[in-house]
Amino acid sequence: MSKRSLGLRSIGVAAVIMAVVVLLKLAPVPRAEDAVRAGPAPKTPWGEPDLQGIWTNNYEIPLQRPARYANKEFFTDEERAELDQQRTSIIDRQANETRRTRGTEQDVSGAYNQAIFVTHKHVGRRTSLIVDPPDGRIPPLTPEAQKRRDAIRAFQLALLQATDTCKNKLPGCAGGKYGPPSPRRAEAPPYYVATGAMGGGSINRADGPEDRTLGERCMGAILPDFGGLAGFFPQIVQSPGTLSIFYDTGQGQGWQRVIPLTGRSHLPSHLRQWWGDSRGHWEGNTLVVDVTNFTPKTDFQGSRENLHLVERWTRLDANTLEYAVTIEDATTWTRPWTVKLELNKQSDQT
Repeated sequence: MSKRSLGLRSIGVAAVIMAVVVLLKLAPVPRAEDAVRAGPAPKTPWGEPDLQGIWTNNYEIPLQRPARYANKEFFTDEERAELDQQRTSIIDRQANETRRTRGTEQDVSGAYNQAIFVTHKHVGRRTSLIVDPPDGRIPPLTPEAQKRRDAIRAFQLALLQATDTCKNKLPGCAGGKYGPPSPRRAEAPPYYVATGAMGGGSINRADGPEDRTLGERCMGAILPDFGGLAGFFPQIVQSPGTLSIFYDTGQGQGWQRVIPLTGRSHLPSHLRQWWGDSRGHWEGNTLVVDVTNFTPKTDFQGSRENLHLVERWTRLDANTLEYAVTIEDATTWTRPWTVKLELNKQSDQT
């Protein structure tokens, strides 16, 4: 194939990619919270509220409220329109910058610029998913949790101190210093390496799978699950006495939980599971699910085996499912906190 043909072909591929990006940005995404309620919530043949279907959230809301919005719980329509425009500008700029400078790293990272993620969703009315405390922020850590966080960070820095990260005083070495290899390289991590800074993050070692983060091992799914940039499509299936949720998240890394609705008690406390032990019951039209017995090998915002969730699933109408969860762990946070979001029904062919 001639160089001219290759050049024309490359231009054609680039044009198609940019056209798709533009369509994604311009395609109207319904604002679920602005829509008129779509008929009454249905019931199952055996008389329980029907929560079944494939669901997703059609809006973008941060978990915590940005400090600049203080105690502002809702955006005005004008503020949302302005934020939507800012988001579009960021996607434009980032997409262009990653294609401007070529090179080994840019060639790889260019395949994962912001445009391929679902960041073109409209900004939601709420300024945070957290509805309690009223400031929309995760409560402060307890001294015990801060001690755990400091311990895993000290271990990370010990393994990093002989690397270029510390030699060049990069942000990853903040709080550490450059020096010879630490004898701590032979130690086990103080806590099982999970995901994120609170869970141990990455450590500069690869002697076995346990040295790598759960995210690298495609084991990063946790409860509660609020979705992410790669999409969020939980599918609920019901039968008398049981409800199942399949979380189609990440890049094909889905996971499933089965919730008994039979009044059975929780598992014995010594039996620990990756996504905890769920037990559900109905309170009117709301499914209430109590979740305990988490394994210490997982991590949610610094909480491990003492994490306790109370989930509330309510079908508001034919197309809307409200999910609220109260999160508590007296060894991690100074008080419980609550998250709420609305999910919108998708086609069963999704």
